[in-house]
Amino acid sequence: MANTTTETVAAGRLGHTIKRAEQALIARKTEVLREFGLTVPQYSVLLLLSVSDGMSAAQLARECMVTPQTMATVLTNLEKAGLVFREPSELHQKVVVNRATRAGRAIAKKADKAALRVEGSLSAEFTPEELAHFEEYLERAIALLGSRD
Repeated sequence: MANTTTETVAAGRLGHTIKRAEQALIARKTEVLREFGLTVPQYSVLLLLSVSDGMSAAQLARECMVTPQTMATVLTNLEKAGLVFREPSELHQKVVVNRATRAGRAIAKKADKAALRVEGSLSAEFTPEELAHFEEYLERAIALLGSRD
């Protein structure tokens, strides 16, 4: 009988390697963001809100690549922590706009420095030429996989 271990099934599959890299990056960011009491999705939301004039939950879910249900939970927890506040939109009666509080912007700034250190250490593993090629390859993959042809 053939060996069907995970390693054998996953061997040579680019998607599996990409997923492992993503999980390693998220795990490392999760570790450094713990110092600030934030999850990666919470950090992403605070970072977006700290540089915007407010966003709806639907916009945030799309930008953070999470489900609307997950975003609802993230926003509820951030609001309870006093890091975001919600108010009705001036433009659309049924839309609620989320904004970072002063405390939310401050923690986003600190957390972003920690997250950027993680990304910086990853980037430092490559020469500038390798990094440029790596980013080019990933962008090509995104474009190919995002097309509907």
